[in-house]
Amino acid sequence: MTNPPNPGQPYGQPAPPLSPEGDKQAAMWAHIGGIVGFLPSLIIWLVLKDRGPRVNGEGKEALNWQITVTIAWVAVGIVRGLLGWLPFIGPLFVGLLGLVLFAIWVLNVVWSIMGGVAVNNGGGYRYPINLRLIK
Repeated sequence: MTNPPNPGQPYGQPAPPLSPEGDKQAAMWAHIGGIVGFLPSLIIWLVLKDRGPRVNGEGKEALNWQITVTIAWVAVGIVRGLLGWLPFIGPLFVGLLGLVLFAIWVLNVVWSIMGGVAVNNGGGYRYPINLRLIK
């Protein structure tokens, strides 16, 4: 037995557009959510990209940054693991590349917060270093 359609929203109808305030908030959270990883930015962009222009643009920018951070983390982690096997100087490389991983984390936190604040104040934010893979 199937449920009858909701009289307020028939089957197959797109969700209504976000209000300007809702659009701004979702775009802000796409940036700030990146502090915990790429999933918040991905989910916000995928679910709300068709409902507001700001969340589409800013969510895409935030998601591209999170992809960039993930690629950097993986690349540095692989190099760190390979160089760690070197005799005598391996621990030095492990320590230095550990600092690089920490620096990437700090940049992610700082730039994600800066992006969220900029969007919340009515502007936009472009990350200084970003692989814009999602157009």
